[in-house]
Amino acid sequence: MVAPEPLASPGEGPTSAQARLRLFGQPESAVRVTLYRDHHAWCPYCQKVWLWLEERRIPYRVRKVTMFCYGEKEHWYKRLVPSGMLPALELDGQLITESDRILEALETSFGSLGPGMHDPAVLPLRRLERELFRAWCEWLCYPHPPASDARARDRFQQLAGAMERELERRAGPFLLGDQPGSADLVFVPYLERMNASLAYYKGFLLRQQHPAIDRWFRALEQRSTYLGTQSDFHTHTHDLPPQMGGCHANGSEQQRALAQRIDQGPWPLLGDGAMDPETSQPPPAEAAATALRRVLRHRAPLLERNPLGSGGFDLPLRCALSALIKSRPIAPPAGSAGGLRHLRDRISVPRDMPLHAARQLRSALEATASRDPQSPAAQGEPIPVRHRRDQDPQPFLRSRSTV
Repeated sequence: MVAPEPLASPGEGPTSAQARLRLFGQPESAVRVTLYRDHHAWCPYCQKVWLWLEERRIPYRVRKVTMFCYGEKEHWYKRLVPSGMLPALELDGQLITESDRILEALETSFGSLGPGMHDPAVLPLRRLERELFRAWCEWLCYPHPPASDARARDRFQQLAGAMERELERRAGPFLLGDQPGSADLVFVPYLERMNASLAYYKGFLLRQQHPAIDRWFRALEQRSTYLGTQSDFHTHTHDLPPQMGGCHANGSEQQRALAQRIDQGPWPLLGDGAMDPETSQPPPAEAAATALRRVLRHRAPLLERNPLGSGGFDLPLRCALSALIKSRPIAPPAGSAGGLRHLRDRISVPRDMPLHAARQLRSALEATASRDPQSPAAQGEPIPVRHRRDQDPQPFLRSRSTV
């Protein structure tokens, strides 16, 4: 599910992972920037640049590239960027790589978003972000016995507390005031991934433990720019292992319970009116319709790539989509639960659809699978952890000439 979403006016509308051109009311002749980012919106450094362009409203084109973890890098891109690294950005014909260098070049050409990358107020925040990143990696990416796990958690929380103190220094919800600036965008990609991965692998709810960081997320979630790039817990927890070299669960009771709920629902994760650790936004009225449109757009390759095959998965998928729209579970053909859950586990946010649309589609797939008269507990093929070639975009790209 990687084709572009048709827009009412080319290049306009809210931030969308489907867009290939963004104009912000300017003519196409005003476009000086081409952003090269990954197909799946999994790359944190791409998200940082993407958000900057959206917040600063700079017209740009998008060209999408495959990440090593889910497919073969395009030959045309390797000729352009031999290392294959993402993101890359072309500005007035000059190619720039590395996200911080890209932001610095954009500031030089278009002006900064709040205090710039080398502002005295921003530099220590950038260093704090790197320290927090390292503490997260140390906790997440290495196996720890209980005592060591507790020390790694303490170190992470010390640095998360330092970010909270920075947020509390000023009246506004963001690091340097009432509006998000470059300092905030430096933190966004990995804070979002920390929030997801620590819940799944450590049973740790970042927004619950650090209220000022929760307020920061809530302020971001008021902005269509952020909502258009925001992923969800399920997507991040399963796209990170091959990118990070592995993620290690601590096996606590809370960790196991949260991981099961992130994988299988129901959603929201905590229920009973508790704070939703993924988002502060309520589901929009059109969430189910959005999910339905995205599935129908890519129906043929979804059927072909399902373990049940095109003939075997067509009717189960129809049952799930009927349940999605009618909000009423429907029993599928016998033996189809594994195929339904295979799709449930491979919906990617925001690549395929926004967070709430994905929740509703996953819920419909799970509810339908659980009514399989033959094997209601059957699961789909396990999600790989060393690579994500199960998410290769090429069949979906070939299925539509518009991509």
